[in-house]
Formats: sequence, C-alpha cells, structure tokens
Amino acid sequence: MIGTGLSPASFRDPSGFVFEKDGEIYRQINLGFHSDIQLLVQSGLQAELEDLGLVVKFEEVDLSFAASSKAAVVIRQERIRVISYPFEWCFSQLKDAALLTLDLAKRAIDKGLVLKDASAYNVQFQNGKPIFIDTLSFEAYVPGQPWVAYKQFCQHFLAPLALMAHVDIRLGAFLQSNLDGIPLDLAARLLPMNTKFSPGLMAHLHLHAKAQNHQGSTGATKAVNLSKTGLLAIIDSLSSTISNLQWKPSGTEWGDYYNDTNYSEDSFSKKGQLVQSLLQSLPDSVKSCCDLGANNGEFSQIAVNQGLQTIALDIDPAAIEKCYQEASNKGEKALLPLLQDLRNPTPFYGWASRERDGISHRIASDVVLALALIHHLAIGNNVPLGMVAEYFATLGQYLIIEFVPKEDSQIQRMLVAREDIFDAYHQPGFEESFSKYFDVVRTEPIEGTLRTLYLMKRKAS
Repeated sequence: MIGTGLSPASFRDPSGFVFEKDGEIYRQINLGFHSDIQLLVQSGLQAELEDLGLVVKFEEVDLSFAASSKAAVVIRQERIRVISYPFEWCFSQLKDAALLTLDLAKRAIDKGLVLKDASAYNVQFQNGKPIFIDTLSFEAYVPGQPWVAYKQFCQHFLAPLALMAHVDIRLGAFLQSNLDGIPLDLAARLLPMNTKFSPGLMAHLHLHAKAQNHQGSTGATKAVNLSKTGLLAIIDSLSSTISNLQWKPSGTEWGDYYNDTNYSEDSFSKKGQLVQSLLQSLPDSVKSCCDLGANNGEFSQIAVNQGLQTIALDIDPAAIEKCYQEASNKGEKALLPLLQDLRNPTPFYGWASRERDGISHRIASDVVLALALIHHLAIGNNVPLGMVAEYFATLGQYLIIEFVPKEDSQIQRMLVAREDIFDAYHQPGFEESFSKYFDVVRTEPIEGTLRTLYLMKRKAS
C-alpha cells in the first residue's frame, strides 16, 4: 500500500477498490455494482469456497468504513501475508493457480454465476496453496453468452504454461513484460509444431490465436451463442489441457547445487545445526524469515521448523520447483517459494511505476538468511560489500549470513576464468562493511570448512 492506504493495484476496477486502514484490509464496492457481491453471498458460493479454502474470507462492515461517498457496501477481507506475482511463481505454482481458477469458474456456473475475470493476479498463495482474492470477479450467468474471461485465462495461464513446458522454462518471465498475459499469436509462433497435435493446445491456443487475428481482441468466442453445457465443456477441456502440461526440473544452473558443493556430508549437517541454533537464539518477537538464495529450501525448512513464516527466494526455476513440490507434498503451510533474481529484483512497476509493489517492499521479514550467497553477489556480480549490507538492512532486523573467504574452493573456481580485482573482499573488509548497518551478535565457524556464520542485528536508525 502506498500513501493514502488505497491499493494502487485496484484502480482499474470501476466496481470498487481495496484499501488498508488500521492494519486491516477492506474492499469498497461502489454504487451500482453491489448486486454481484449480494448474489455471490446469497447463492451460497462464497460460503462454499471459503469452507474449501479456495477464496479469501470476508465480512460486511458498516458504511462508516467507506473510503469515499460512492460506496454501496464495504467488506473486511482476510489479509494475504505476502503478495507475489505470476512471473515469480514456478511452473507448478502457475499450474495450480490455473486449475484453481478453472475450478472456481465451474463451481460458479453451478450456482448461477460466472467468473468474469481470470487474471493470474487474482490468485495468491496462502498456507501453501493458491487462493483467489478478487471477490468482485463473479457476476450473474446469462444463458447463451460466451465466457468473457476465456481469452484472459488463455493469455495469463495457458500460453505461459505451454511455453514453459514445451519450449523453455525461462519463458514464464514473459509475464513480467506482458501484464495482460502473453499474446496468443506470439505463443503460437514460439511453440513447436508438435503442439498442434494436442487437441487442447490446438483449440485453445493455436486456433484461438488465429481467431483473434481474424475477429479482433475478443477472440474465438465473439458473437457465439454458447449453451451452459458448451461453456462447461470449454472449462473441462482447458482443465484437461492444463493438467497434461508437465515440466520436470532439470538442466538449470542451480537446480543440483547441493550435489556440487565443497561441503562434506558432516560439515553440511553442522551448518544446518548452527543455523538452527542461531534461529533459536532470536527473541520470541521474531515471527517471519526470508531466505535469500534459498535453492531448494533446505535451510528455509529449518526456519519453518522453528515456527517462522518463511519466504524462500532463488533465481533458479528448478530449485524453486523442487522446493514448492516438496512443500506441497508435505502440506507445508508456512513456506512460500518464489523466483527472484537478486541482481535485478522485481521493481515497482505498472502504471506510473506504482501499480505493483517491488519485491523488497513485500518480503521484509524479522530475520533474513543469506547463506552461501555473499560471494556470488560480491565476486560473481561485482556488487561492493557495502551495497550488499545496505540492501540486506532494508529486508530485516536480524541477519544470518555466511561469509565465504577467497581461499574457499568455490571462489577459487569462480576466479579461474576472471581476474581477481576484489582487493576489498576479505573477512575484515566484510565485517567493516556490514558494521555500518549491523551489530555482530554472534560468530560461528562452520566445522570442516573455511566459512563463518554471523548473526547480526540491524543498527537502530
């Protein structure tokens, strides 16, 4: 939230907007648009979806909470702890969000409503699962009308998932530069010829793209009288198509990082024990953790086991995919894995660079883990130690960071192909740089290695 408490992410919606007041999240529904939310409640759909944990919970509050005179209804909504964006999700996260959206669309039809908005931005992750957050995305079903959100769903979900599965997993990043979803004609050109033999991809992507070119932006459903049976068939077909898209984590830079380190099994275990000990030493007020460069979440899980709500960030799609799949299989509720390139973190973006919050604004936590990371930033990417320290100080009050000296075999490997211009990269220089922003609480050498773990506390401003 910026400035007044009004969410800049909801300004495009004429039916209402989201705002924050006294730490609570509210949504104002404007005059002329309240019949849709009344129908959502009266049909029983909202209660059904809340019971299943598929949508955010809400309750109506007094109109005195309204942020403007245009209000017809004001609701207080369940808060999402960490907001994330579709291009920050791994393959399975985007797939699960797509299947949730289709499930809601089908359940809505059964209750006499239709899902009019199938944007991926309407889905967030809470308690380890996707959850729908836009309570104004449902309206009364009108027999014979096509699904107005069909094109949007295909651009936000089907196109990126197909590209990630059939071309390159990194193409999910296209969603960052295409806020309305990946254009279907672009996806169709990039997909291999054999995808035309998939009935679902042929119908919903290739032919849909061709129909858009002929019929304009409305796409293949323009001027089509579609029965309820036909609409349900489209949703079932999309669901089957999405379910059949698969990607196996492999072939990425850091996906097998822990199989290619200079840690012995014993020293790696000792490192885990030290991280656990340092986390246990923190005060009870520490409730959240952000693990930078988390890889597959091995150390993130240590934070989770200490009762911390934890965000695991990594640049590698395979690592985050493995982290999410393992957490999902275990029913882990406190871990949120996200794709993030710390060299180029998600900025504020959208209209006037204010519509969507940057990652630093969203992940700030009580404690930050930065394990086996400093050398990749300082030596691998030429970021001065002081700048790393300054950035980390914006993310959390406590910092658990691993210093890796130049004598370490990993750094020696990094320096084989480049000149060593890093005269300031040594342990005294590291401590001096970080001392401008943090006080050192505790240091622990990692047995069997040349590395050292530091527990630091941010200096009072």
